[in-house]
Amino acid sequence: GGGGHAEAVLERLPQSGRLIGIDRDADAIAEAGKRLLRFGNAFTAVRGNFFQMKSLLEGLSIQRADGILLDLGVSSHQLDEKARGFSYNEDAPLDMRMDASAPFRAYDVVNGYSFEELARIIREYGEERYAGRVAASIVKAREKAALDSTVELAQLIKNAIPAATRREGPHPARRTFQALRIEVNGELEGLKKAVDDAHSLLAPNGVLAIITFHSLEDRIVKLTFREYENPCTCDPRAPMCTCGKKPTARILTKKPLVASESEQEENSRSRSAKLRAIQKL
Repeated sequence: GGGGHAEAVLERLPQSGRLIGIDRDADAIAEAGKRLLRFGNAFTAVRGNFFQMKSLLEGLSIQRADGILLDLGVSSHQLDEKARGFSYNEDAPLDMRMDASAPFRAYDVVNGYSFEELARIIREYGEERYAGRVAASIVKAREKAALDSTVELAQLIKNAIPAATRREGPHPARRTFQALRIEVNGELEGLKKAVDDAHSLLAPNGVLAIITFHSLEDRIVKLTFREYENPCTCDPRAPMCTCGKKPTARILTKKPLVASESEQEENSRSRSAKLRAIQKL
């Protein structure tokens, strides 16, 4: 992202410490490089997907990490850059790629997926109760002409959702835009494996902290962390454990940490953020 978390970590690292920053967005790599220039060799920026963190770190001859922070989802920079097409409030092409060099865009999902596929991702990834209505509206509209405008799509979604529902909560297009973004960038497909990889890379007593921004991510992280703390697969009614599986980490956050009211007032995007952490045994 913009290097904010990285800067906070670097300011607290011991003199011998080193931070590796991974981002698939070339713009983020460039901006973070400028912001963190004063830290010299203590910071290394690597362009790539953190889903491949094991191989990326192997390329740097790093086998262990004392701490890993995963900041999931879209960055503020990406949301604020109109041309990237992440926002339903700004008119832009339907893009939503975190890696601008990737060939697959939101345009391809909206205009290429069947009604069934659209309804599924909008329902599963956006948790939109009116997924069928939204998908049907998209399919009907694209029969006349391909959809390639964020504002046009947002209005289409708004019209597909009952008026009574539109009056409450966030913008009615928010959930569908989230679903499209997740599908375009494959944000959930490899998340469980990425968390497992991060856990395996931790040195003893190392900490893995993960910030999520919607319930689907948070559920995966929460359940995976529980597996590390309580991996036993024996019947709960059994008098003793026979599976032999031992805990590999302890959960540091019994409940996720969330932004304070003052932080939410200062940064509205922090409202949906949840931080969970474990320490490796």
